[in-house]
Amino acid sequence: MSSGKTVLVTGGAGYIGSHACKALAAAGYTPITFDDLSTGHAEAILWGPKVIASTLNRDALRETIKAHPPNAVMHFAAKSLVGESSLDPESYYLGNVVGTLTLLEVMRETGLDTIVFSSTAAVYGLPSSVPIVETDPKVPISPYGRTKLTSEQMIEDFSAYGLKSVRLRYFNAAGADLDNQIGERHDPETHLIPNAFRAIVDPQTKLTLFGTDYPTEDGTCVRDYIHVTDLAEAHVRALEWIETGKGSHAFNLGTGKGVSVREILEAITRVTGHNVPVVLGQRRAGDPPVLVSDAQKASRDLAWSPQYSDLETIVQTAWDWHQNPDQHRWERVPEAEGIFRDGCARLSNRRM
Repeated sequence: MSSGKTVLVTGGAGYIGSHACKALAAAGYTPITFDDLSTGHAEAILWGPKVIASTLNRDALRETIKAHPPNAVMHFAAKSLVGESSLDPESYYLGNVVGTLTLLEVMRETGLDTIVFSSTAAVYGLPSSVPIVETDPKVPISPYGRTKLTSEQMIEDFSAYGLKSVRLRYFNAAGADLDNQIGERHDPETHLIPNAFRAIVDPQTKLTLFGTDYPTEDGTCVRDYIHVTDLAEAHVRALEWIETGKGSHAFNLGTGKGVSVREILEAITRVTGHNVPVVLGQRRAGDPPVLVSDAQKASRDLAWSPQYSDLETIVQTAWDWHQNPDQHRWERVPEAEGIFRDGCARLSNRRM
């Protein structure tokens, strides 16, 4: 990379993308946020210039690269709801696959040769064993996972043109900025912890646990939770690492430790002083009992290890953000019910 240290961050107004922008700025880079704000928030763009446009907009990509010549790209822009992807796969293939291909084509046209790609553990599908390593079979079970895997494969194939890339497959992003500047605000909200907070503060809601009879210690699903600040730091480490290398490389990002839904709820009670109101539901098809990463490769090659991903820090930072009045300015439309896979649970409106 040249001395300019400018990075084009697609999806930089989103949950993980905005935290990556903060980490980039702290490391001396200038992030250029490129986001259509379909799911991101303008209020989260606090570091560097911004361009409001879609990665499907080839002209906007070209003009942005011309106006703010970057040395590399971090690509977060994507649709990411598993359930929605099954109901509307066309939009996922358009946004995730065609959007990535358009970005790669413009990068090639303009001589950009470095990309860090935000991928997902969903590329593995139902794991044959845990912890999951990077060389395990990739058999995604949702259109979302398949679009991310297809994007990974395109990026890997573009190494034929000299593209240097890192693909980061992370498990369950959680928590919020340690300084409480930015945090998690999805619409619909799809993650366990913020939905549990909403069940606490709204007497009209309950959190539904999908399955309490899994072959785990307490009968609930086990997942690998990683603090969003640790994820952001991993992206910066990956960028610095690929500067001196070539080819295409994939890394898992996680703690290597599984946490059950009930353990999450217990931690929430300890931090907030409130019990989470829950109702018990049946298992959902396709929810594996345990998803845990093996992140030894990232530890070895990127010199990265999670610093803030203990359960107490994850929950405390998320709770601090949930109580921050600023985060309520981010909401644009009435909240909808969300179905998600990170904790085998769902927030539902229920009068009791």
